[in-house]
Amino acid sequence: MTEPSVLIIFPNQLFKNHPALKLGIKKIILIEDSLFFGDYEYQNNFHKQKLWFHRSSMKNYASWLQEKGFEVFYEEHSENADNLLDALTKLKSEKNSNLITTETHDYELNRRLSNHALKLSFKLEILPSPMFLNSDEENTIYRNGKKRWFMADFYKFQRRRLNLLMEGDQPLGGKWSYDEDNRKKVPKNLVSSVPRLMQFQRSHIDEEAVKYVQEKYPTNIGNLDDLIYPTTHSSAKRWLDDFLNNRFSLFGDYEDAILNGENWLWHSVLTPVLNVGLITPIQVIEAAKKKAKENDVPINSVEGFFRQIIGWREFMHATYVDLGGKMRTTNHWNHHRKIPQSFYTGTTGIDPIDDVIHRVINTGYCHHIERLMILGGFMFLCEFDPDEIYQWFMEMFVDSYDWVMVPNVYAMSQNADGGLITTKPYFSGSSYVKKMSNFKSGDWCQVWDGLYWRWILNHCDQLSKNPRWSMMCAMAIKMNAEKKNTHLENAEKFLSSL
Repeated sequence: MTEPSVLIIFPNQLFKNHPALKLGIKKIILIEDSLFFGDYEYQNNFHKQKLWFHRSSMKNYASWLQEKGFEVFYEEHSENADNLLDALTKLKSEKNSNLITTETHDYELNRRLSNHALKLSFKLEILPSPMFLNSDEENTIYRNGKKRWFMADFYKFQRRRLNLLMEGDQPLGGKWSYDEDNRKKVPKNLVSSVPRLMQFQRSHIDEEAVKYVQEKYPTNIGNLDDLIYPTTHSSAKRWLDDFLNNRFSLFGDYEDAILNGENWLWHSVLTPVLNVGLITPIQVIEAAKKKAKENDVPINSVEGFFRQIIGWREFMHATYVDLGGKMRTTNHWNHHRKIPQSFYTGTTGIDPIDDVIHRVINTGYCHHIERLMILGGFMFLCEFDPDEIYQWFMEMFVDSYDWVMVPNVYAMSQNADGGLITTKPYFSGSSYVKKMSNFKSGDWCQVWDGLYWRWILNHCDQLSKNPRWSMMCAMAIKMNAEKKNTHLENAEKFLSSL
């Protein structure tokens, strides 16, 4: 008779329909692995909201498993130690020989787990994960025969494969993407009507997790005055329903909009619960399809939301698996500047940057345009080292994980990979920020525009070869000498203050 396996569950594997639970598992161990709580090798100081979220959601999951009759063990995070190795060594001493888990979606975690299992002579079985809609095999089949990754092509493949918003072989409404209808600025008469997120009553597990984080990680960034995110399967489902009922219909119009002091707008804020498995993308898609059909939700909202879930999220994971190693070891533009403390405290003097950072300090969250075009774009112009930017995003966000931050930082926002999955670097001048937000003109505009033109002028030889940037290069070269010098002086003054 085969000995039952011990199920290992990491902080990002809290699935209600965990594929191993129906395999006759007797013993389960939940591990606060150091890669999620603070690593002995990489020294990430994670946001308190993230640490609290992991602790509370894992403790709730452990309780849920115990109620179902499983024997559950819990391994707490150990600073300056490999608590995964410690946990496996203890299991081996108790005469266990078979381990089972799901895909980890993390290079380093997978490497460590495989090495430790081999070292300790465990038989390790890794099951497919419901974390993503696509398997690695499906992504490989898609990729075969193509010279490179293009999100637009991948998204069409996804729509057809999943039969979402389709009329036969063509897109519903005649367009694959309504991205042009996702760029409205929030009108003044709507500013006071931005919906609030639902709030949850604090449980004893929530309170224990707060105490745990405050005592164990007192100097980490962030605060726990407000406990924002759902930490159980049922509360995650209510969180999804709240978005669909109260924000879904206007999500499309204001998907790219920015409001000073407003964190959530009409966004779903589902990434925290999606990225730990409290809810799965198939649940999200089915619920959104039902709501859209019943309530005649505008096509730009439905398509824009599906594009995020079946398009960008799956695209980021697929390119991480295929190209992540190359992305994170390339610094195409040779940016090497260190990120100063002001970017951790929101005291840069650049109004939109400081506003977003203050909100991130409080919540561990801001939406994707703020990450890409505000934070990422400005950091690009400051020429911060991509490795520094990766660590900053990993530490500051509640929903940050290796699979999503590697392609988003090294490829999308910093173009450090030289364009493996994008056709241009994403950065802008202050005019874009003002166009999409309610920020007023100020001294920050002079700094931002100075950095913008400085970067273009310094890279015209290479940038002019890109059709999407050649016009700006021509403008920079022909710019009035006095105006050019003013831009460069403003930029150098700011950079020298960092």
